[in-house]
Amino acid sequence: MRSFWNLIFLSNPLKSYVAVAATILFVIVLKRFISRLIARLIFRFVRRMGSGMDKSAFLDLVVGPIGIFLVVFVTMSSIEKLHFPSELDFDIYEVKSKAIMQALAIIVIIASFIWLLLRLVDFIALVLRNKTRGGGHRDVQMIVFIRDFLKAILGIIGVLMILNSAFRVDVSSILASLGLAGAAVALAAKESIENLIASFVIFFDKPFKSGDYVKVNAFSGTVEKIGLRSTRIRTDQKTFVTVPNKQMVDSVVDNLTLRTQRKGELRLELGLSTPSAQLDLLIAGIKGILVKDKVENSTAFLNDITSSAYLINVDYFTSPITQDEFNAIKQQVNLDVLRLMEKMGLSIAGSSTDIRVTNMTPAGVAAGPGR
Repeated sequence: MRSFWNLIFLSNPLKSYVAVAATILFVIVLKRFISRLIARLIFRFVRRMGSGMDKSAFLDLVVGPIGIFLVVFVTMSSIEKLHFPSELDFDIYEVKSKAIMQALAIIVIIASFIWLLLRLVDFIALVLRNKTRGGGHRDVQMIVFIRDFLKAILGIIGVLMILNSAFRVDVSSILASLGLAGAAVALAAKESIENLIASFVIFFDKPFKSGDYVKVNAFSGTVEKIGLRSTRIRTDQKTFVTVPNKQMVDSVVDNLTLRTQRKGELRLELGLSTPSAQLDLLIAGIKGILVKDKVENSTAFLNDITSSAYLINVDYFTSPITQDEFNAIKQQVNLDVLRLMEKMGLSIAGSSTDIRVTNMTPAGVAAGPGR
């Protein structure tokens, strides 16, 4: 029986394969239990970040990555104890098959480890978001931005680790060469770097946030997302516009969400034949119309007298209500003014034209019978 277990197969005794398989199977079977145990131990440390942390949310985020990393690490470590079979040692484009397999193993380990770190970043962002729940949407937006930025940094670190460990690339030489080509890279990535810096300016200066209704350049719409490079805006025509962050910083951005009032205006031009007493009554009637629940202040006055009409300016301001509510108030004001003018018998200048024909006889010609 002992000779059976010592039977050599692919450069390794059979008992070595059984031991490796048993170890891997043991970890796979107990993966869930072991990963949850490790996650609970990690949670004890991260809980010190503050109270009110959701343990179940933490476990949901990290148990899966911990289990995958554990299985991958144990599998690779166990297989490493075996001798690489000489039968499988061949070259692929002058690269040893053993080196290829080792590189793949390292890539899988590093990728699973980076995935675990990304989940930890997600959890930390979740904790900070819960802490700032009463601090407003701007703080939440900053947390999301920092989370995405840290994920990008971790991704870059993971790529550098893979290049260094799996492909034996000297990362330090790459960084040094970047220093020599820094000017060229900076010139080529000038706009990207400017947009990245502008994104930090937006998040720290906070001229607008996701969900705000803004007007920039020739369009207006709702900000849906602020990224590292650009800002996405849903316009009034329901199109999706991507604006570089540098342009959002350099342009004049009107944040309509932050306005304290909405302004409505009406311009009337009355004919010069309108008596001044009727002008007084009309202005007084318009002021009475503007006494509404959501109209906070208003003005109505005779602004100018031109050669063709009397100009009456009507301005009123409502609270920062929705666009639909404001449109309803504006329509009601316009209709009420029209009804008042109809009741007073007034009309807009130029709405009607009187043509008078006068029978004039040329001088020196006497009108008589038959002429």
